[in-house]
Amino acid sequence: MSAATVAVVIPAHDEERLLPAALAALARAARHPDLAAFRVLTVVVADACRDRTEAVARDAGALVVRTDCRNPGRARAAGVRHALERSFARPSALWIATTDADSVVPSGWLAHQLARAREGWQAVVGTVTLPLSSPLAAPHLALYEKTRPPKGTPWLHPHVHGANLGFAADAYLDAGGFPPLTTGEDRALVHALERRGHRVLRTTACPVQTSPRLRPRAHGGFGHYLSAMARASDQPHDSSSVPGIAEPYDLGASAGADDVGA
Repeated sequence: MSAATVAVVIPAHDEERLLPAALAALARAARHPDLAAFRVLTVVVADACRDRTEAVARDAGALVVRTDCRNPGRARAAGVRHALERSFARPSALWIATTDADSVVPSGWLAHQLARAREGWQAVVGTVTLPLSSPLAAPHLALYEKTRPPKGTPWLHPHVHGANLGFAADAYLDAGGFPPLTTGEDRALVHALERRGHRVLRTTACPVQTSPRLRPRAHGGFGHYLSAMARASDQPHDSSSVPGIAEPYDLGASAGADDVGA
């Protein structure tokens, strides 16, 4: 595809504390030299917020959509709809990236996704990391590595994270968009894209650092996985860690030997 506009969609529920770091990281990613010719929009979906999430987003220059559904699938879908309306771009010329309000993207994140789009990929499915300061970082990485095949064999990683996802808008529409699920909406979308025959790249390049908090905003999501992992590994944890305080992972923005797609 030849995207001319990029929209980043971030669902947020009472995220006034973590959202500034997420938006600052996105601003750095939008200033990447490879994006000089692109228009970049950020859409924050303030879902049932009782704090200053909406004000924080507006102060950072983001577009804001209000919802009251407490449903990540509906919230992400509302954000994409707003991006389609406000971008004034044809779906064939719009690339949509999604991340989370408690996550910090690397500076080459958007450039990485757009480079893959120019190669013909219609969706980019990335991975996440935890801050190195978190006691859960090592067990999380160990669980990730369990699915890696022997050295030299491409890794078709099984992970799908709304915190590190990108797709062509026309492919998204063809696949039916985000379903109204309280959890797993990101995985359901990727499966629909694959069923429809769109080219989906699963890559470990350019991971996104996400919060190790164990009090998640979405039920059944990544925070619940971390809680289970903490119990299983008997690790101490800090549920108040803030992305952006630790140095973000920035492992490069080019596809490598671990990139596998359909």
